[in-house]
Amino acid sequence: MPGPKPIAVTLTRMPAHLNSGDTAWLLVSAALVLLMIPGLALFYGGMVRIKSTLNMLMMTFACLAVVSVIWVTFGYSLAFGPDTGGGLIGNLSLAGMAGVGPDSITGSTPTLVFAAFQMMFAIITAALLSGAIADRAKFSTWVVFVAIWVTVVYAPIAHWVFTPDGWIAAHLRILDLAGGTVVEINSGASGLALAIVLGQRLGFRSEPMRPHSLPLVVLGAGLLWFGWFGFNAGSALAANGSAALAFFNTQVSGAAGIAGWLIVERLRDGHATTLGAASGAVAGLVAITPACGSVNPFCALLIGVAAGTLCGYVVGLKHRLGLDDSLDVAGVHGVGGFLGTILIGLFATATATGGPRGLFFGGGLSLFGRQALAAITVAAFSFTATWIVATVLNRTIGFRVDPEHEHGGLDLAVHGESAYDLGVTGANSGHASRPAIHRPVDA
Repeated sequence: MPGPKPIAVTLTRMPAHLNSGDTAWLLVSAALVLLMIPGLALFYGGMVRIKSTLNMLMMTFACLAVVSVIWVTFGYSLAFGPDTGGGLIGNLSLAGMAGVGPDSITGSTPTLVFAAFQMMFAIITAALLSGAIADRAKFSTWVVFVAIWVTVVYAPIAHWVFTPDGWIAAHLRILDLAGGTVVEINSGASGLALAIVLGQRLGFRSEPMRPHSLPLVVLGAGLLWFGWFGFNAGSALAANGSAALAFFNTQVSGAAGIAGWLIVERLRDGHATTLGAASGAVAGLVAITPACGSVNPFCALLIGVAAGTLCGYVVGLKHRLGLDDSLDVAGVHGVGGFLGTILIGLFATATATGGPRGLFFGGGLSLFGRQALAAITVAAFSFTATWIVATVLNRTIGFRVDPEHEHGGLDLAVHGESAYDLGVTGANSGHASRPAIHRPVDA
């Protein structure tokens, strides 16, 4: 089975190498990745306190609008356009999707399908960052930040890894089928930088900040898991054996991630929680993202267990360290993505990759070293660039909301609405009179 390789963007004309099966699968995969955005909104929205639920949903949904506009205008060209030299960034020859029509082909699918699929990746990656600064970010500044971040952080890294001229793809020759570096490590390191710049939430370590709706969290996790099949298996860019392997490994690792996280909770806290199960699933899915096309199913299971265990332990350290990564973007996506990327260097098999092998399959340490170098480089660049962008915005237009708005909740202060109209019927509402409850009269 041939291994995944970065794909060159060409604008040939149909019917040269168009494959209708590959096209159909990539269309479906793009739609599946799009479904991950509302899934993430529910996942994050359920994890915050009730007073900022809508703000969390809005921060996620805003990425749909902002990133889509940036992607068409110049983002796709910077990420996948012809290299400007040195493998650092694409040029602007494809800005505005210039020259890209319905008969343009990339690989075996129309270029517009490939561009749409990659656009969904950019959207979900930007949306992931919102979880790191839940409850305390100005919505207007967030919109500006997303536009800048996609341009100066996401697009360059996507070019490095996903295009054959990118310096990581050309010189390090790493294996990363679905974006362990571009999506997971990138979002984790960037989320950590954002959390540091904005500082701790009011009441961090002194007030309970438990999820307000665990059913929403589980529903969101389920939608993320469902969409992840398109995210990973769709990255094969064809309806073939590589897609089948990625699909199978995605399921196995997500399930194993639940087991790993719950074991940590049971040993550490004495309880296996619903939130832990949802978080463990995401950790396993994150870790298998880079490795889904490079390892066999048993190794995918090991990667999932390792990710659930490690991420479950790491997220418990944030209070000790004083790092208020609100919804554990760094602890799950950063740590899980880093783990999955470097474990390819141990578990990659020639059967899956078509050549490169990990240490445990007779490949030596070369692949492991290249995977680790790429992971460290992406993390360092993402953290540094994001910290600079966030700091500049914070010192100019301001990135954090006023304390009174943070204390009262961002839903009413920023959006003028609330997620739940609870009225005055609650047992402890404090109102002297309540509307009568009308009951049906028996016929």
